[in-house]
Amino acid sequence: MTWRSTLLFVVLSVQWCLASDDGDKAALVTSIEKQADAYWNLARQIWDWAEPGYQEEKSSALLASYLEQAGFSVEMGVAEIPTAFVASFGSGKPVIGILAEFDALPGLAQEVAPERRPRAGSNGYGHGCGHHLFGTASTAAAIALAEQMKAGRLQGTVRLYGTPAEEGGSAKVFMARAGVFDDCDAVLHWHPGDENAAGDATCLARIAVKFRFHGYSAHAAGAPEQGRSALDAVTLTNHAAELLREHTPDFTRIHYVITSGGGAPNVVPNYAEVFYYVRHPDAAVVQELYQRLLKCAQAGALATETRLEVEYLGGTYNILPNRTLSEIMLRNLRELADLEYTEEERAFALELQKTLKSPKPLESIKEVRDRRGQLTKGSTDVGDVSWVVPTTGLTAATWVPGVPAHSWQAVACGGMSIGKKGMLLAAKTLAATAWDLYQDPQTLQAAKAELIGRRAGKRYEPMLQPGQKPPLDYRK
Repeated sequence: MTWRSTLLFVVLSVQWCLASDDGDKAALVTSIEKQADAYWNLARQIWDWAEPGYQEEKSSALLASYLEQAGFSVEMGVAEIPTAFVASFGSGKPVIGILAEFDALPGLAQEVAPERRPRAGSNGYGHGCGHHLFGTASTAAAIALAEQMKAGRLQGTVRLYGTPAEEGGSAKVFMARAGVFDDCDAVLHWHPGDENAAGDATCLARIAVKFRFHGYSAHAAGAPEQGRSALDAVTLTNHAAELLREHTPDFTRIHYVITSGGGAPNVVPNYAEVFYYVRHPDAAVVQELYQRLLKCAQAGALATETRLEVEYLGGTYNILPNRTLSEIMLRNLRELADLEYTEEERAFALELQKTLKSPKPLESIKEVRDRRGQLTKGSTDVGDVSWVVPTTGLTAATWVPGVPAHSWQAVACGGMSIGKKGMLLAAKTLAATAWDLYQDPQTLQAAKAELIGRRAGKRYEPMLQPGQKPPLDYRK
């Protein structure tokens, strides 16, 4: 019997045998709803702090402390990352992991308002990807499951992984390398968005790198011949990368930002830096593309007589789908999705939609999309986890329909009740899905068989250099 036929049998049997568990699972929903305000206070506090990747000291400590109060044992500083933690409750098998993120993005500080209104006195960061909601909802789901274990209704271990710096820092890659996911039977995750969706979608693999060029300063008008411009090296690198785009495989994405380019036009810049991402659906292709991009930077240095310094920040794999788990997640999301806007929320949403390029009908928050077989265009270090242990996730509508990720609009929605509602839906769906997995070891066995089949003999090797340390200062 192939893994696909095994998968079909198990999914059908699970759908039949779990139909009687709805009453028990209702206790999970009740637990989350009873503590909804407390969880919202957690999320809002993390939203207020908006800490950068690997610097989420207060956010990480807040979630870890809350879990400790709920009876979890917490190990801080895993994988040589001060803000990473593993919180565990229960004992024995199965072990179900839930991922939690909490880092913010630069340049997105925003008030809760339907127009662009940067927060006064902020650090400039904002939760434009909703990770304050992500971490809190995952915590809520883990605590609800722990309560059922205390009551004797569930057997096994629930584990909450505090995973920092998803936005470019790739903490989960270092955590995967350290083996913290190795004994899990399944891992669940979710992400904020402008819709409700689940299914075995995949994403783009990604490599991040910073190219730094060191030249010689000189008066740009009085003695230009004595200067060697680091900014020129960046410019040539970027031009070469633009030409490279025409000769790359379909679905390749190459993008950059100049993070340092000099301070005054009459001074030849002796230092410049450019920050690159390279993406593709296949991690092996990404690694090949990176080598070609590196040649562009080397050429820029050669042509300008500057010195090139490369900071390779590592890479993330594409998500390895798992139909076995995603079918259960999708079913629970469909059963629990009940989002409705109040009149106040609707007025806020309509006003905010005036700032969007592509608004969607507000009624779409009541729908659930099936993402089976889809390729999403973003990247995430969840991909590395999915190559180690069977993994699945969902998206919940925490933003007004049509709001893109990494936008001030997402920050605004995430700081108000619209974000709260989606967060609670995600928490309930994660908890319900984990409940189903605890009840049926056959499903976990099928998920593991599917993982092995999809890897097709490929061995997971983190896209890290030997001995590479987490880039704890990449946001500084």
